[in-house]
Amino acid sequence: MDFTFRTDVGKSRPHNEDSGGVFKNETGILAIVADGMGGHRAGDVASSMATDYFRSIWEKNTTFSSAAEVENWVHEQCMQLNERLYQHAQTYEDCQGMGTTLVIAVCTEEFVTIAHIGDSRAYISNQLGFQQKTADHSLVQELVRKGQLTEEEAEDHPRKNVLLRALGTEEEIEIDVVTLQVEEQQRILLCSDGLSNKVTQEELRAHVQSDEPIEEIAKRLIAIANERGGEDNITVALVDYRSLPVEENEA
Repeated sequence: MDFTFRTDVGKSRPHNEDSGGVFKNETGILAIVADGMGGHRAGDVASSMATDYFRSIWEKNTTFSSAAEVENWVHEQCMQLNERLYQHAQTYEDCQGMGTTLVIAVCTEEFVTIAHIGDSRAYISNQLGFQQKTADHSLVQELVRKGQLTEEEAEDHPRKNVLLRALGTEEEIEIDVVTLQVEEQQRILLCSDGLSNKVTQEELRAHVQSDEPIEEIAKRLIAIANERGGEDNITVALVDYRSLPVEENEA
C-alpha cells in the first residue's frame, strides 16, 4: 500500500489547527485526520494530542486476529483519548473548551475499519464507485436527516460549522465505527472540512479515481481549496491499495 499526507494552513487562518498523519506497522496502515477547535490556540493542542496518541500506540505494533478486534481496539482508544483531552481542558485554563474532530482508518490487506466523530470525513473509491463513508456529526446534517433541510440548503447554511459531537468536549462520547471489505482499485481519502467544504463530491471522485500519483492528487486538492478561498485549514490523507496484487485485495 502507498500513502501520503498533507496539511495546509489555508489563506485566512493565522495558524493550523488541523493535525494527522499516516503510520505503518506490522498490522497495516493507520491514517488519521483531526481538526481542532476552541480556546486560545487550543484547537491545535487537541488535534496534535489526538495524532500523537494514536501514533504512539500504533508504533507498538499492536496485532489483531479479526476485524472485530480492530473495532473494539479503536473504540477503546478513542474513549481513552477523549478522557485525556477532557482532563487536559479542565486542568489548563487556556485550553478550556478545546476539542477536535477525528477520522481514522485502520487499513489491512483484507479490510478497512473507519472510526469518526465530528465532521472530518472518509471517502472510499474502488470498483464499486466513490462513496462518503462517514456522516457528519453536525447540526445541519441532523436537520437534513430529519428532513428539515435539503442537502443543497445545508451546503450554505450559516450554522454549518456547529458540531454535535467532538473529542474532548464532554466526558461521555459516541464514536461511529464501521468495517468494510477491501475491493479492487481501492483508494481511501480522509479529509478535514477545509477540503470537503470547497470541493464537491464529484470533483473529489474525479481526482481520487485519476491515474495521478496520490502525492499529486493531495497537492491538487489542497490547491483547489485554496483557490476557492482557503478560509479554513486543509488536510488530506490518501491510502492507495492499487500497488497490492489483486489476490491480496480480496477478503
